[in-house]
This record gives sequence, structure tokens and C-alpha cells, in this order.
Amino acid sequence: MKVKIDPERCQGHGRCYDLAPALFGEDDEGYGRVLGDGTVSPEEQRAARLAVSNCPERAIEIL
Repeated sequence: MKVKIDPERCQGHGRCYDLAPALFGEDDEGYGRVLGDGTVSPEEQRAARLAVSNCPERAIEIL
């Protein structure tokens, strides 16, 4: 499982990095970004799904 953020849709609410700080961080302007290559460990899958379902713009995708 991998995650990615669509930078065109992200509005910088920060829910992704609040809910899944091991997977997401913020850039210099406060927009979400995927940490590393986006690979989600089995232990982080629940947090990844939570971030996806809580993104107001639906900017996060699970691959």
C-alpha cells in the first residue's frame, strides 16, 4: 500500500499530518506532503485510511 497527495487539490488543512505524522508532513507553506516514498507499513494502514477519509478536499489517494 502507498499513499500520495494531489498538490492541486490540497488546501493545507493539515489533517493528514495531524492524524498520520509518520506518513505525512508539511511543506514550507503548510501544505501536506508524503514522507519518504509513500509506502505504508501494516502498522500505519489504519492511520493512512483515517487521513484519507478526513481530507476535506479528498487530495489523498491510496494506491
